[in-house]
Amino acid sequence: MRVDAKDLGFKEINEILRSGEKEYTVTGCMGQRFIAAGMSGIKLTLEGTPGNALGAYLNGAEITVEGSAQDAAGDTMNEGLIVVRGSIGDAAGYAMRGGRIFVRDDAGYRAGIHMKAYMDKVPLLVIGGRAGSFLGEYQAGGTIVVLGLTGGPRRIVGNFPCTGMHGGKMILRVRPEEIDFPGQVTARRASGEDLEEIAGYVDGYCRFFGKEKDEIMNADFTVVTPDSANPYKRLYVAN
Repeated sequence: MRVDAKDLGFKEINEILRSGEKEYTVTGCMGQRFIAAGMSGIKLTLEGTPGNALGAYLNGAEITVEGSAQDAAGDTMNEGLIVVRGSIGDAAGYAMRGGRIFVRDDAGYRAGIHMKAYMDKVPLLVIGGRAGSFLGEYQAGGTIVVLGLTGGPRRIVGNFPCTGMHGGKMILRVRPEEIDFPGQVTARRASGEDLEEIAGYVDGYCRFFGKEKDEIMNADFTVVTPDSANPYKRLYVAN
């Protein structure tokens, strides 16, 4: 089903997306927020620029954005897939506890903040370009991958990555000594076993965006994990 969103608000769009069809293409997106929030069981293609909280609380739907998306895409998503064929704004994957997000290009600040795992759900955020400051802030679970494939002099991540990280894993396509990490995490060069895992994430990225897997894998990777499950214990009154 094809829908022109030019003169529609998010409520009207979401009502259409709940009409019972299995696949939708929505054209003319111009910043409408909350598109497909909480939805499951549909495949959705968006043309234009969806607004904040795209796929918030997503529960199994599959969303492809033929362009860029604004802030908080995948906010608290539980299950499903979001593919962005462009860049993404701040706080992508905020508190997500399941599902997958693949971004072809760059992400803004605080991507993956409060990401967590829940029971058998292990969320995944793959950023093909570069990420802004506070990447993975307070990360408690799941996996964040940043490949740094976009050009320019900017570092693969901004300032203060992994601040407050106490769970999960971060994978960066860079040498450990190139990034200034906080004291409560361990950053090490990827092992052979790590590279097998990373190859699976890169394979997914390449399938979505038509990139060359071997070229991406021909690089150094850093794996970051927390040293402590409770990095702020020393600040508590009783510990």
